[in-house]
Amino acid sequence: MKNYKPVLGLLSSLCLLMFTAPTMHSQDKSAQAAVQAHLVATNEAQQGDEIPKLQQGDVKVKQGKNFLKVNQLIPAKGDNAALQLFILIDDTLDTGIGNNLNDIRDFIKAQPATTVIAVGYMSNAAVQVSQNFTADHDLAVKAIRLPFARLSTMDSPYLSLISLVKGWPQQNVRREVLMVADGIDRLRGAQPARPVGQPMTPRSGRVPVGSPLLGPDYGTVYHSMPTMSPDVNSASEISQRYNVIVYTLYAVSVGRAARSSWDLQIGLSGLTKLADETGGDCFSLGTSNLVSFKPYLDRLQRMFDNQYYVVFQATPGKKDGLQRVNLTTEAPNSELAAADNVWVAAAK
Repeated sequence: MKNYKPVLGLLSSLCLLMFTAPTMHSQDKSAQAAVQAHLVATNEAQQGDEIPKLQQGDVKVKQGKNFLKVNQLIPAKGDNAALQLFILIDDTLDTGIGNNLNDIRDFIKAQPATTVIAVGYMSNAAVQVSQNFTADHDLAVKAIRLPFARLSTMDSPYLSLISLVKGWPQQNVRREVLMVADGIDRLRGAQPARPVGQPMTPRSGRVPVGSPLLGPDYGTVYHSMPTMSPDVNSASEISQRYNVIVYTLYAVSVGRAARSSWDLQIGLSGLTKLADETGGDCFSLGTSNLVSFKPYLDRLQRMFDNQYYVVFQATPGKKDGLQRVNLTTEAPNSELAAADNVWVAAAK
């Protein structure tokens, strides 16, 4: 009887090679297509005051269903401690904030030499810079003044932030913003009128066409209680595009909107969304005036002191763009805060 075992073994090996070769080629192609990206992540203690130091391998980055290769985890300390901090104050704020400004001045004075600070005031959808980035913290302190407590024709903290970020020269350092505002967009806070025939959406504030109350030809009718400013998303996306982390500090402003509980809640929601999506935090006690900024600025300092550059290999799309990523850690007593998206260049 002939022995067919060697022949069968050879055929099995050939079949295995036929199936594995395309897979290996696909994996190699995928590895070559990955491009390097980075985010700044903040490690926060889940409880207590002690924040553990993260080590290489402690951070995982997930894009879609896939975990990405993390090349480096670099503490923002020593030679990598450089920080550009822009303090933005809304000029619509009530002058009652005066005592709280001393807390900001003390915070600036306490910054290390590796932190350069700029100060600007938001009005007319722009930023009036009162002090460019400087390592002389005394100059930054002198640039802090009372807000004008007046409204302009185009007050939008989100458009002001967009203007700032777009004009901010890119450098390989941490870039972070402390925005002091109530978050109310007085320029575009209300939804635009709904075109005739467009279906209603929840809380759109419009009566559908053909309403028995107004007749079939009334067009559109505006109602109060608008939804969140459409510029919150734009400010968030542009900040993430240029790796700018935004921290927001709630303060009360002037005008009719500042007396509307609905507008106040919507403004605070905008500040919270902006901070959360860019990897920052929103400091507030609801829509009430803060007695002191100090406890929140102390917390902010702890965040600055526990930040890391996370460098990883991201999977690109067909075009340059923001890609959704999720950073996690299993290190004890640790929780990571980072932007929801990272800018990924298209594969070349």
